[in-house]
Amino acid sequence: MAKKALITGVTGQDGSYLAELLLSKGYEVHGIIRRASTFNTGRLDPIYDDPHSGKSRLFLHYGDLADASALARLIGRIQPDEVYNLAAQSHVRVSFDSPEYTADIAATGTLRLLEAIRETGIRPRFYQASSSEMFGLVREVPQTEQTPFYPRSPYACAKVFAYWITVNYRESYGLHASNGILFNHESPRRGETFVTRKITRAVAQIQAGLQDKLYLGNIEAKRDWGYAKEYVEAMWLMLQQDKADDYVISTNETHSVREFLEAAFGHVGLDWQRHVEIDPRYYRPAEVDLLIGDYAKAKRQLGWEPRTRFVDLVKLMVDADLELLRRHRQGQIKVSG
Repeated sequence: MAKKALITGVTGQDGSYLAELLLSKGYEVHGIIRRASTFNTGRLDPIYDDPHSGKSRLFLHYGDLADASALARLIGRIQPDEVYNLAAQSHVRVSFDSPEYTADIAATGTLRLLEAIRETGIRPRFYQASSSEMFGLVREVPQTEQTPFYPRSPYACAKVFAYWITVNYRESYGLHASNGILFNHESPRRGETFVTRKITRAVAQIQAGLQDKLYLGNIEAKRDWGYAKEYVEAMWLMLQQDKADDYVISTNETHSVREFLEAAFGHVGLDWQRHVEIDPRYYRPAEVDLLIGDYAKAKRQLGWEPRTRFVDLVKLMVDADLELLRRHRQGQIKVSG
């Protein structure tokens, strides 16, 4: 009988890649989506467009991490073998504008989900999407599973709570509950307000003559950037282990936003300095200057390591946005996802 997985945040970048991965492994996949007045499932289109994807084993359910009773009903009805909690208000800058909502979904939402699992008496394996933003004002370089947290945004503070409540339920109730401390991971499916996708979309628009300027905040910030499609493999591997644990997933390389600009604009023969303007509105009230993770534990215990290098990731994203724009202009696609 096929394993069942439940994914919160299934319509997001990570959720869509994880759904594809699990379907390819023969899972029956259930995703929770929020009710919206417009379709928000564009990232799942590759599954529905591919006749070999196993789309008949993908089921979407309306629900919300703010609704505990609905979560309990869904878990009781589906009886999943694995639960992946990827849902959150995940934009760091937006979390300063909506701190209470961010905390309610990312922090209390995780608690509601864990409590729903506990109360139903079902014993699925649980994955919590933790974040490198928890390290914030970093205490050591590179960051490992032992590095103390120093969150610098409402989002990061909420994620620290979610991390520790996951550990608490593991130790208090014996749940197979693991944290993946994922460093920045990007792809063509990255949300368009995140800096990497903002850059690659702008490159396509500027090259096509549809845009001239790109406005950014702190371009000296350094991040450890990997490929989201590979990072969801690590999530799955964590839940295949006999013992639950917490893992840093990263590339052990750090690059600045400036370097991302150089690689992205350079890929199409443009000089980024002619098109990029710094706008103070995009600065965070408290900045995270440097993130770089050591994935040695994941390599040792999971057999996982990154395969896509920084420059290749940038080129992959630029090429995808060039193609997306070409198809959009030819009327081959409805909306970007």
